[in-house]
Amino acid sequence: MAPSGFVGRFFIAVERWSSSVAEHAGQLGLLAWNIGVACVRLRVSKRDILRQLHIIGIQSVMIVLIAAALIGVVTSQQGGYQMQSQIPLYVMGSVVVESVVLEMGPVLTAIVMVGRVGARITAELGTMKVSEQIDALVSVGRDPIEVLAAPRVIAMIISMPLLVAMANLMGITTGMISAQYTLGLGSETFFYGARLFWHSYDLLYSLMKALVFGVSIPLIAVHMGLRTSGGAEGVGRSTTQSVVFMTLTILVIDALFPPLFLN
Repeated sequence: MAPSGFVGRFFIAVERWSSSVAEHAGQLGLLAWNIGVACVRLRVSKRDILRQLHIIGIQSVMIVLIAAALIGVVTSQQGGYQMQSQIPLYVMGSVVVESVVLEMGPVLTAIVMVGRVGARITAELGTMKVSEQIDALVSVGRDPIEVLAAPRVIAMIISMPLLVAMANLMGITTGMISAQYTLGLGSETFFYGARLFWHSYDLLYSLMKALVFGVSIPLIAVHMGLRTSGGAEGVGRSTTQSVVFMTLTILVIDALFPPLFLN
């Protein structure tokens, strides 16, 4: 009886998980469609977009640059430690540049934005949902998608490629400075190694990642915020789940990018 009971519970858990995934996927698809319709119909306020650009983009510049600077230093130092052999030091330029542009810059910026912006969006909309502010918007004929969701998604889509570009530049710069002080690698030698293995497509690849992350993060954050229930406890629960979903989504997308766009 015990094995059969375990199997039964296992299939019940799989069924519930599959139903939950399908429900979330359907609601996310519908949300994305409604946001697209609102944008096409020009129903999104430019003032709201500019305000969200300030909150999401401009206010995130400093933390993104600090994180990118540290990751550039760490990449350079670890690469220098591993290359204490017969490998030419100029290869360090390629290691730092390719690591930052292809991987660390986009992913690190996305993780920072999950914590700083994604969680904030979920908490804001979740609080509005449980306090019936969203119902009040509907009652006066305002569409929450147009007023709350679309400006945040548009602002994130615009901000992410710009933030990733700044993070890439900062990471490369601090990586070069770190290599100069720890390995004695001059800037000319550093960029000589970087040019040997550089492809112009690498920058496009990095910005493509940023764009996909810029769509995924606010969609999940808005979706989780709008389906919040259960008062203050529900807001905390939705915010936690949202951060987990956004982080896992970023890692899955990051794992899918190389086989799809680098081969």
